Amino acid sequence: MLEFNAQQVAMMIQGNVEGDATVAVTQFGKIEEATKGQISFLANPKYEDFLYNTNASIVIVNQSLILKNPCSATLIRVPDAYAAFATLLTKYQELKAATLIGIQTPSFIATTAKLGGQHFVGAFSHIGENVEIGENVKVFPNVFIGENVKIGNNVTLNPGVVVYSECIIGNNVTIHSGAIIGSDGFGFAPKADGSYQKVPQLGNVIIEDQVEVGANATIDRATIGSTIIRKGVKLDNLVQIAHNVEIGENTVIAAQTGISGSTKVGKGIMMGGQIGVAGHLSIADGVKIAGQSGVTKSIKTANSIVTGNPAGDHNTSLRAQVHMKNLPSLEKRVKELEILVQQLTQKG
Repeated sequence: MLEFNAQQVAMMIQGNVEGDATVAVTQFGKIEEATKGQISFLANPKYEDFLYNTNASIVIVNQSLILKNPCSATLIRVPDAYAAFATLLTKYQELKAATLIGIQTPSFIATTAKLGGQHFVGAFSHIGENVEIGENVKVFPNVFIGENVKIGNNVTLNPGVVVYSECIIGNNVTIHSGAIIGSDGFGFAPKADGSYQKVPQLGNVIIEDQVEVGANATIDRATIGSTIIRKGVKLDNLVQIAHNVEIGENTVIAAQTGISGSTKVGKGIMMGGQIGVAGHLSIADGVKIAGQSGVTKSIKTANSIVTGNPAGDHNTSLRAQVHMKNLPSLEKRVKELEILVQQLTQKG
């Protein structure tokens, strides 16, 4: 368990201490539930009342906050409390990971595998032939790494991750539990008798630097060539990336989204949850796609916003949704008009 006093925390996040600089903390807590020995933060003004009653030893607050009542906790003032707390969590995680060094048993490491310094290999892990692993890589228990895999520096593979053969993972990558990197793409050729012949998947997956892959996400290897996840991409849990897909830099994709084979997704795209994207499409840079949308054709206009199934212009889709809700009343009015027209016709 790591312990820090208020002055040390302030140095990490470039803040100013207000109160007892020697008070120490070992854990994090929500401001409304925190106890002595924990550190919390206040960023949203609607939670300010909790500040005056919290049992937290240290609270990170905005510089602009003007106290309305006395506060027993030591405060650390920063320009942006939320960002500072995120930085602190990151530094804490890095320091905690730095204490994990060595190889647990039982585990299997092929004699041809090369591991850089400051590595950690958890129990029941498998590292195959000709694997190359960089500096400060953490391989947690029950991880499988196939032959000829290349992994950069500062990579974390959480418990149960599977990396198939030939895949390449860059620097500063985090892959969460249960994720599968490089499983076969969904390739089957229909035969005359109605059955299907499997198409061998001979490519690999390339994950560039600063990517995060969520728990139980799956990234299929290419049929030929590479499935590519570019620098800075963030994938949520339960995301499916099919064979030969390319995801552009700094794109974020929320949970339960599936992208079909050979689709090219641009840079800086934001995709909500439960989106389905058809194969062999292209999506322009900066596009925002609302959750549960179905993308059935390429989106060529950069920085556009699309919604619906099939996905279309956001404003047009919203108007269509309004009209859909009004259909029952519109149907009733049409029937009334039909009756009225019929009566007028009969009188004429």
